[in-house]
Formats: sequence, C-alpha cells, structure tokens
Amino acid sequence: MNYGKEQPLPLPDRFGTDRSHSVRAPQSPAYFGALDLGTNNCRLMVAMKTANGFRIVDSFNRSVRLGEGLQKTGQLSEHAMERTLDALRTCAHRLKHWPVLAIRGVATEACRRAANGMSFLSRVLEETGLQIDVISPREEAELAIESCSALLHREQTSRQRGLLFDIGGGSTEIAWLRIDRHARQQSLMGLVSIPVGVITMAERFPPPPLEASIQERFEYYNRMVSYVAEHLQTFEDIHRIRREISLGHVGLLGTSGTVTTLAGIALKLERYNRHAIDGLSLKGSEALAAIHTLCSLDKEGLNTHPCVGPDRSAYVLPGCAIFEAIHRVWPADTVTVADRGLRDGLLMRMAREHARPQAHHSASNSRSSFRSHYRSSTHGAWTINSAI
Repeated sequence: MNYGKEQPLPLPDRFGTDRSHSVRAPQSPAYFGALDLGTNNCRLMVAMKTANGFRIVDSFNRSVRLGEGLQKTGQLSEHAMERTLDALRTCAHRLKHWPVLAIRGVATEACRRAANGMSFLSRVLEETGLQIDVISPREEAELAIESCSALLHREQTSRQRGLLFDIGGGSTEIAWLRIDRHARQQSLMGLVSIPVGVITMAERFPPPPLEASIQERFEYYNRMVSYVAEHLQTFEDIHRIRREISLGHVGLLGTSGTVTTLAGIALKLERYNRHAIDGLSLKGSEALAAIHTLCSLDKEGLNTHPCVGPDRSAYVLPGCAIFEAIHRVWPADTVTVADRGLRDGLLMRMAREHARPQAHHSASNSRSSFRSHYRSSTHGAWTINSAI
C-alpha cells in the first residue's frame, strides 16, 4: 500500500461503527496515535493499520480555545492552558489503553505565535508525558495535502491544478498544487498561511448585540469577508489562480469544521454523518445558501442549530466569512469537502515510516517520547470508543 498517495483512510461515522467488514486484521495489529493541538481544538486519533488503510479504534475531540486572547496579549492565558492540559491528560490516559507503535503530537498556530508557547509545551511534557512538536505552516499544509491526496486524484475529475484550504482557529493555510494524474502525485507550487482563523476573527470582529436586525448581522458578516479577501489578494496576484479557474483547470478542496458544517446544512442533516460529507462535491451556490441561513440566525438560533451548537456558535460565522472570501477571490463552481486533516496525515506518515527497515528502532524512539506515562496494553483492541 502507498500510504502517501492513493489511499484514503476508511474512517467510520463520527466515532461510530467501522463498516469495512471485508478487511481481515493482521496477525499482529500495528497501532498508531496522532495528536493535533490547534488554536481551537485538541484532537486525538488512535488507528490500527489494515490491509487497505486504517481502522479507527479511538478518537477524541475537545474545544479548548488555546489561542483565546492571544491576539491581544501575545501570550497563552492561564485559563486556556489549564483547559488544554485537562484535555491532554485525557488524551494521555486514553493512549495507555493501546499498544501504539508510534505516537506523534503536533501544535500549530497558537503555539507558533505565543511568546510562552514553547514553555507551555514543556509543561505539557512534564505533566502528561506527551511530546508535542510545533510544526511550520508548510508542514501543516503538507500534512493536509497528504491526507486529502485520494480526493485530489478521483477519476471523475480531470483538472490539472488544485487549491486546498484549511481553515483553522488561528490561521488559514492555502496550498496551490500541480496535479499529475498519470503518476497520481501532486506538487506544491505555492503556499500561504494567513493570520486569520475562527478565533482570531471572532476576537477582531465582536458580534453585533442580541437586538441587532438581520441587516446589521449581514453588514457585520460582510465586513469580515472583505477583511479576509484583502489577505488573499497578494497570493492571487502572484499565481493568477482566478484565471485558471475560469478555464476549468482548478479543483477547490476544503478541509475544516467550517466546510463540513456547510456541507451538513446543505444536505439538511439532522446529525453529523461523515460518510455523507467526506468527498462531497458541494456547489458554490449551495454553500453560499447555507451561509445565508446561518447569517439570518440570532445567537439562540445558532446555539440550537443541529449543525452548530453552543460550543461553536461564536466561531461559525467567522469561519463562514473566511470560506466566502476564499470563494469570492477564487469562484470555483464546486468545492470538494474533506473530513480529514492533520491527524490523518500524521497516521499515514507514521505507517510509512514503520514499514521501512529501521521501523523497530523508530517505533522504540517514538514510544519513549510518551515517557513513563505510557504503558502498552492489548485491552479493547477491536473497540470503537465514544468521544468524550
């Protein structure tokens, strides 16, 4: 199996039952753990290598808002760090139940920007045993590209270029790709990481008061769209992507909670269904209609919407503004929706490294990074656990 190119990860419904019944488990299953510490969320995935991809055995996702207030102070706040440490302790506890061959944890924009980001990660190592590395925007984009490779090479498309965007909590990464369909490979032609994410936008543009009219809510939203579009213009001036889109050469692919939320609204889902969303070709008009629906809702409406909820209501419109700015600058007819990202890319890399001759040495080093907190166990090897 080529983990770096063709193969998608056969993921279950959001922490539901895996449906890849035809896959036979190997004699000695290989387990890998991937942890993504973002500006907004802390995510863990533990997966078992199978004959044609991975089977998720445990997954965890919690909104920790690590980057809350960072834009004003340049520091991670004590409250944000405590929330995050609590989530990471849960991750460490869950990892003890799996005999993982390798674990990798990465941190992104919040820890890159914060003056106390590295000291916080040292504290994480001391208190939880989890080694988390700060990665560059380039590596962050490369991991997203790797995880989405199968979607870039679907046979029903013949486009020679791809524009991948990943909307995060503190930044948005945009990758301009050349696609070689014969070799089933892609190469990076350009990359930009703009300092706008759902948390930074929410703090820069406080929402209108509860009594605001629909017109005032739309005006607030359009100010955010214009602000983000200004950040994209230099990248467009360099690469002339809009012209390539007009010629039908470009496929647009989005990976983030914002994009999957818009897909869920467009499909009128009453509950999240990854199988219905991952790989969906979402028409631009459908996405904009979903945004119009969200903009027309007040805070209570967002809190109770089945695709949003109270934990995400403050960030959904800033995320939509980033998406609409991208679509306004690069108006593709459709957007491919990807419910996959850094953790998936990390798993694919670890599995590829493990397949090399020095795998045993590398696995030993990776496991030792989890210090004495990690203990191997075969308990529950075939269980799909629920998210906390």
